[in-house]
Amino acid sequence: MDRIDKHILRLLQQDARQSTADIADNVGLSASPCARRIKRLEELGIIANYRASLNKTLIGVGMTVFVEVSLNNHQASSIEDFEQAIQEMDEIISCHVVSGAYDYLLEVVSHDLAGYESFTRKLQRLDNVKDIHTHLAIRQVKGEGELPIYLSHQAS
Repeated sequence: MDRIDKHILRLLQQDARQSTADIADNVGLSASPCARRIKRLEELGIIANYRASLNKTLIGVGMTVFVEVSLNNHQASSIEDFEQAIQEMDEIISCHVVSGAYDYLLEVVSHDLAGYESFTRKLQRLDNVKDIHTHLAIRQVKGEGELPIYLSHQAS
């Protein structure tokens, strides 16, 4: 991956709806070579997908909550069951395995506090859940930032 590929990736992170011609102008290429580079980045899996960023307020998401979850046991089957169950919960928009006092950190969205309470009841009913600690997000300072591009992948 060279500096032009990295520039293309930065531009796509800023606005994935840009035309290939606009991207090509910005990186100093003609449209065809730029399109080939984008296609190669997609084929390599570096560009994983394209998606819209939605305005949470306008679609009824009134709150974001960070939830720390501890499990009762760490047997492979219990972990697999828990992870499968959270995959099916639409309120969870991200989940990370973490080190420290808890096993998972969930980012959860809800319309309101009653909706979050309903979600926590679902989470508490999972067999392997030991503890749940909630942190209400008061205000987002930074979010959906562009990923820094460290990769020096040699694309062929």
